[in-house]
Amino acid sequence: MKRTRKWIAGFIMLMAGACGGAGDDARPITGEVNVYSGRHYDSDIVLFDQFTEETGIRVNLIEAGGDALIERITQEAEASPADIFMTADAGILWRADQRDVFRMTDSEALEERVPAQYRHPDGKWFGLSKRARIIIYNGEMGLPEGLETYEDLADPAYRGMICVRSSSNIYNQSLLASIIAHDGAEEAEAWTKGVVDNFARKPQGNDTSQIEAVAAGLCRLGIVNSYYTARFKGADDPKAAAIGDKFELFFPNQNGRGAHVNISGAGVTKYAPNAENAEKLIAFLLRDESQAAFASGNNEYPVVPGVAPQGPIAAYADFKADELPASALGEHQAEAVGIFDRAGWP
Repeated sequence: MKRTRKWIAGFIMLMAGACGGAGDDARPITGEVNVYSGRHYDSDIVLFDQFTEETGIRVNLIEAGGDALIERITQEAEASPADIFMTADAGILWRADQRDVFRMTDSEALEERVPAQYRHPDGKWFGLSKRARIIIYNGEMGLPEGLETYEDLADPAYRGMICVRSSSNIYNQSLLASIIAHDGAEEAEAWTKGVVDNFARKPQGNDTSQIEAVAAGLCRLGIVNSYYTARFKGADDPKAAAIGDKFELFFPNQNGRGAHVNISGAGVTKYAPNAENAEKLIAFLLRDESQAAFASGNNEYPVVPGVAPQGPIAAYADFKADELPASALGEHQAEAVGIFDRAGWP
């Protein structure tokens, strides 16, 4: 998300109201925590500043792609200054775990805040926010008859209707991993081939590109993350709002397992020099007021039960979510990539 002073000022006001303000009550710096983050949102920075004001622990932030940060931490090994690895997909968390990036965090307090399906079974990482990967459709064309599930997208009845991004995208890999987990590899491969046959165009661009294509009528259906849609629905910018008026959201599998859900998450690194501070920061991000702000900054859903979503996405919060453990998305990732390649999904 593009960073602007106006946006940051507004978010600081939100946090001041939620957390009771700061400024004169800020503590002197008494420690630090080093965060390697694959997330790139202003909302995270505002929360880190709030954490520092409350605790006196300075947050030092390094941002890059998730895989690049995993490689960096691995190469730094015992000399790594990283205390926390944070990223925006369960599949990336799994890759980090496979590279031995995390240590186990034995914390009942953290476990009580995060439902079991959104955290590592051994406490190596914890979900911080969640989003659904959903279907959108052109409002004028309407939702095609008979479309109820992800599996239905492979039906020849929807030939030439689907826009979606490349199979190299981790969000698509995690979606296919969930289908493998539920339906088995054979059915998942047949599904993938069916979806490829139903492409309206060769996969290209990001989720915003799919939204714009559906709104323009270039395709009737698109597969996108829910938070992208909230950037258009009710947007202040007239151009974005006009696009938002031309598509609708559909959450699949509501009569079955529920819509596929993915997470942003974080864990304490194996050689963290400030492990105690790292755990304090994760706990801070899981407080009710922090959860609301952390999620709303990217139009996501809070991961802690009972915390209401904020902003435009709140209008689309009443849906049945798949309870598949997030760790399963990583476990089936390599298999998903192989299926994509055999199916000819670019």
